[in-house]
Amino acid sequence: MNEFKKLTNEVGAPVADNDNAITAGPRGPVVMQDVWLMEKMAHFNREVIPERRMHAKGWGAYGTLTITHDISRFTKAKVLQPGAVTELFVRFSTVAGERGAADCERDIRGVAIKFYTEEGNWDLVGNNTPTFFIRDVHHFADLNRAVKRDPHTGRRSAQNNWDFWTILPECFHQVTIVMSDRGIPASFRTMHLFGEHTFSFYNVKNERCWCKFHFRTQQGIKNFTNEEAAKINGMDREYMGRDLYDAIERKDFPKWTMSVQIMTEEQAKKHHENPFDITKIWRHSEYPLIEVGVLELNRNPENYFAEVEQAAFTPAHVVPGIGFSPDRFLQGRLFSYGDAQRYRLGVNYNLIPVNRAKVEVSDYHRDGAMRVDGNYGAAPAYAPNSDGVWTAQPDVMEPPLDLDGAMYRYDPKDDPTDDCFRAGGALWRLMAEAQKQVLIENTVADMASVTENIKYRHAAHCYLADRGYGERFTKAAGLSLNKVKALSKLNHAGLVQATLASSK
Repeated sequence: MNEFKKLTNEVGAPVADNDNAITAGPRGPVVMQDVWLMEKMAHFNREVIPERRMHAKGWGAYGTLTITHDISRFTKAKVLQPGAVTELFVRFSTVAGERGAADCERDIRGVAIKFYTEEGNWDLVGNNTPTFFIRDVHHFADLNRAVKRDPHTGRRSAQNNWDFWTILPECFHQVTIVMSDRGIPASFRTMHLFGEHTFSFYNVKNERCWCKFHFRTQQGIKNFTNEEAAKINGMDREYMGRDLYDAIERKDFPKWTMSVQIMTEEQAKKHHENPFDITKIWRHSEYPLIEVGVLELNRNPENYFAEVEQAAFTPAHVVPGIGFSPDRFLQGRLFSYGDAQRYRLGVNYNLIPVNRAKVEVSDYHRDGAMRVDGNYGAAPAYAPNSDGVWTAQPDVMEPPLDLDGAMYRYDPKDDPTDDCFRAGGALWRLMAEAQKQVLIENTVADMASVTENIKYRHAAHCYLADRGYGERFTKAAGLSLNKVKALSKLNHAGLVQATLASSK
């Protein structure tokens, strides 16, 4: 006879009956004395934690980063030294959809990587595109609200999406990517991963350079058409999660080649546009990819909630040798990501096993809900102190960063080097004819329910990026090319004013 695990209550006492409520008589009402029933119901009522405001639907896996090339001239981070092998956890996600959304929607895909390094955890938070919609963190909440459900109808709104995207011209490059043939990846395994932001490296001499992180899939790029995605979403809303899980289970471990782009501080000062603007890219011809190592995913989580749903990331978590940059959006994310996890999981979210560092942590944070370790016992709760504990480590301090200019609310559009359409136009010219046609068809289909004034605004942006791009979209959308040309001659404020709803 099999010896099964015996049922206990929440504190280990045996449970006599898990099927029948205690009632007043065989047909009478349930009594509150059935404390095991009350415990089950009370726990059930609290099992759902707040979902992430963005990236709510996600899947995860464990793996390793193996460093195969020497970039020690740029960074002293031990995780990036030749021969280093570091355990990691990756969470993939859609961005706009809720926790129950379908995997194969047209959307960018989020990727968050937690490296459990010997110097503490390093979190790299990015997407499957090298750029992003917005560059000032003031627009972070607004982007969220534009792509989420409309407060009046409760439905997703293409009108809201496109109104927001086209009022901010810096969205154009990312919009072009999302509407292209790469807008619906066929698998997490068949897409590139990017850190997107500009970060900094500093080496043992405390010399700084700027860097961008790239992870190029070794499985090859594969994407779905709208029609293929619609069919899959109708049959399997968890398709991409299943694909990742099944590949790892059959030991077909996905791999990505990690590379970096490097820009010196002097090059940054002379760069033709703001190198810290996340809506811009660094051209590979100017800043070529430098190979670093291989990221491999090779183990599935044992429990989805404990390891994927409770996984928490923040770009504020870096290690010596890796730092930040003046990227406005990154600066905001440094606070917002960690603070979102404090709300969602609690102030001690870093004690959850999937988030916990593999090294000793001595941060002297105390107390708070769900403090599940020794809470640092009798050690002093303040610093400095006469016991000499909680002593800072100045040897890991970053080099100073020179700043220039007065404190003010600067508008990037006032920068004479700012061109929100250069990259989108260059991407259009790189596309094969079939890719251009798909881009136009996808855009027209996505904007089908959008009002004409917003279509004209986007058409003018397309024309500013490339005449052919603008002419193709204008014709496909049934718009007047003469009007598009006239709108394209206006400055940004004039274009917005001319395409407000009252100006239709």
